[in-house]
Amino acid sequence: MANKMNVQGIEVQYKRINEHDYISLTDIARYRNSAFPSEIIQNWMRNRSTVEFLGLWERLYNSNFNYLEFEVIDKEAGRNAFVLTPKRWIESVNAIGITTKQGRYAETFAHKDIAFKFASWISVEFELYIIKEFQRLKEEEQKTLEWTAKRELAKVNYRIHTDAIKENLIIPKLTQKQISFVYANEADMLNVALFGKTAGEWKAENSDKKGNMRDYASIEQLLVLANLESYNAILIEQKQSQTERIVLLNKTARKQLETLLTARVGQKRLLVLQNKQ
Repeated sequence: MANKMNVQGIEVQYKRINEHDYISLTDIARYRNSAFPSEIIQNWMRNRSTVEFLGLWERLYNSNFNYLEFEVIDKEAGRNAFVLTPKRWIESVNAIGITTKQGRYAETFAHKDIAFKFASWISVEFELYIIKEFQRLKEEEQKTLEWTAKRELAKVNYRIHTDAIKENLIIPKLTQKQISFVYANEADMLNVALFGKTAGEWKAENSDKKGNMRDYASIEQLLVLANLESYNAILIEQKQSQTERIVLLNKTARKQLETLLTARVGQKRLLVLQNKQ
């Protein structure tokens, strides 16, 4: 299913195909000719520079690229009678950078590298706007994915932790309010061990924010929190007092955070070195 972005009044679809982003060439072409977008695509594809670009892209990313058929097309490119459609291109060279659907709702999509190249041929201004809008939407998607990952990570060892509390700390005949207090008290102990403050203290300091402190935690902090829940369950079963447990949990939290943050710094340095090469 395709997503949509609005670029200078043109609705442009994009979607994931084999883990890569593809953008509608048909929609981009409507910026030039809304009635006959397929003709705009064909006019672009018949250019020799376009054929060279498409061929180079397929060489780089397509292990099944048909070099022999490409040579035939490459020799024809640029001649007055030369015609190249998405369908012919795909069938001739086993192309993967472009996909097309025929019929009443014909639509041609291309890998974002190719789509941006087409957009630059359509209009340099349109190219800039579509790149900026696409980047903005992908950043929004990434934020959503990170938020979801954080929420799921926070749940990893939650059941282990609550079961340990239920079996070892919940005294028979406690009221529901008292039971809720025990769970909240243990959760706040983990907050103090990891964040250095209770949920109530954080809320008082951040009254303008929605949610709780765990919603604003980093991936590293949530990973450590999941580990602390598991470790606290073990300590509870060992009949350790809360005073003893919070000291051990804080020590573990500080050590694990240091390890994870050091690893992140190392990864960033490695990426910087790779980009310089």
